[in-house]
This record gives sequence, C-alpha cells and structure tokens, in this order.
Amino acid sequence: MPQSKRFSGIYAPIATVFTPENVIDWQAMEENISFYNKTSLAGLVVLGSNGEFALLSHQEKVELISFTREKLSAEKHLIAGTGCESAIETIELSKEAAAAGAEAALVITPWYYKGSYTEAVLAKHFETIADALPIPLMLYNMPRNTGINITAQLAIKLSGHDNIVGVKDSGGDIVQISNIIGNTPDDFAVFAGSGSFLMATILAGGSGGTLAIANVMPEQCVELFNLCNEGKIEEARRLQQTLMQPNAAVTSGFGIPGLKKALELIGLYGGAPRLPLLPLDEAGSTKLAQILRDAGVKIKE
Repeated sequence: MPQSKRFSGIYAPIATVFTPENVIDWQAMEENISFYNKTSLAGLVVLGSNGEFALLSHQEKVELISFTREKLSAEKHLIAGTGCESAIETIELSKEAAAAGAEAALVITPWYYKGSYTEAVLAKHFETIADALPIPLMLYNMPRNTGINITAQLAIKLSGHDNIVGVKDSGGDIVQISNIIGNTPDDFAVFAGSGSFLMATILAGGSGGTLAIANVMPEQCVELFNLCNEGKIEEARRLQQTLMQPNAAVTSGFGIPGLKKALELIGLYGGAPRLPLLPLDEAGSTKLAQILRDAGVKIKE
C-alpha cells in the first residue's frame, strides 16, 4: 500500500478548452497551463467539475491527464478526477491516470442510484477503490451536483484507510468541514471546494483549497491561504470578501460557461462548453466583466 501523502496549498481545477469543432484544443490547453506554471499554485486538478469531466470520453480523460502532466512544471502537483458511476470503471480510469502521471485520484460519489447509496454502500465503494489504486485517493464531496453528501461521519471513517488521504468538500457546510478536520489524522488533507469558504476552512485547520476562482485569481487565492496560516486575520478577512463575488459568479452564478468566459476576459482560453451546456450570453458576459473589474482583476479589452 502506498504511503499516505499530505496534499496542501491552492489548486486550480482547470477548464477543458474545445475547438469550434468540439474536440480538445491542445494548443489552448498548453497556453493556459503555461500561465499556471508561472503562478504560486501548488498544482492543478484535471477532470474536475470545472473541467467538464462528465462530458468527456474515457479516452479524452486519459489523454488530458497525460498532456497536462507533460506540460505542467515538475514542481507542481497533479490531481486527476477519476470518479465514475461504478467502482470497476473508477479503478480502471484511476490506474490509467496514475500511469499518465497523476499523483492522486479525486473520486466523486456515484449518484445515479442515490436511493440505495447508504453510508455503508459508499464506504465499501471508496474502500474497494482505494485498495486497488497505486496512487492515493482523495474523496470528492459535491452534493450540489450529485445529490449525495459525504457526511463527516463517513469521511472520518474513511480517513482510517491507509490509501484515502483527504477530501475536497464543496458542500460549504463549515460545521461538517470543521468536524472532519477535528476528527481525522493530522496528515488527512481537508480541502475547501470553493473560494467562498476558503478562509473558514483554513482557520479551522484545513489543508488548502481546490477552487474554481483560482483559475482566474490564482495569486489572490494563494495570498489568502498564506495570510490565514500567518495569522493575519484582518488582511485575510478583507481578501476573502474581495473573492466572494467573483467566486460566486464562476460557480453558482454563471457556472462552467461563466468560468470559461472569465478565462477569456483575463486573456486565457475558455471557449464554449460542450452541450448540453451553452456559452454565457452577452448580458451575463457584461455583468461578469464588471464583477471582475470591481474585484481588481485586469480585463483584457
């Protein structure tokens, strides 16, 4: 069984850029990754929710992991989203992700038969996957999309597994997050899944964040992480407030289309999402640009 490895810091769950022909735009992906290489981010997450992982084929997923690892700076870490509906497919994709250079597998809950997915079922699911993987497994709690919550009780139970090393919690329940932090081993990484509760998570003892807004405002997210760890609470509070509106815009506000438009507004590549998602309309784009300007983000005119 591989040694548990503590992950910490700020990660950007990168977008997948498509050409007008609806295939992955590798040149655009390389240029975006080159930008992130120059930031203070600890690493990237490929095939997260922001990467439209649910809309990609198995082959595209493996190719994207391999490409990202090839273009990412050696000192930056790579986590790959490998959660599928079945344990067997998740194990298969995770093993391929490991061979392609991923350092951890971020595994979301299954969702389709949610009426049957009790805590006992989910525990068996994650433990079976973790037993089979050559890289560490990080739990991914995204109840807004899956309709299933990895409770504190379940996360605490799973933290006892040698190859389950952390959780990305996007639920936003700081009581649940604090409970997990307080009742799991010190080397179990608890990541905020949104910039809106990054400060609260870090001050509660969390390890970092995997944040949509880190795609657009990476240095500000890293600065907030550092300010919290340095005990500079007032400065951290002000920066957290600055991040609130842009974070909401590229998550619950405008979703994936908003994140992709925000990337274009700062001079990176975003492009259109895949169907059934649609590009952000003109009114939304105008509003998003103003939100970013108000937060001090330089917009490419």
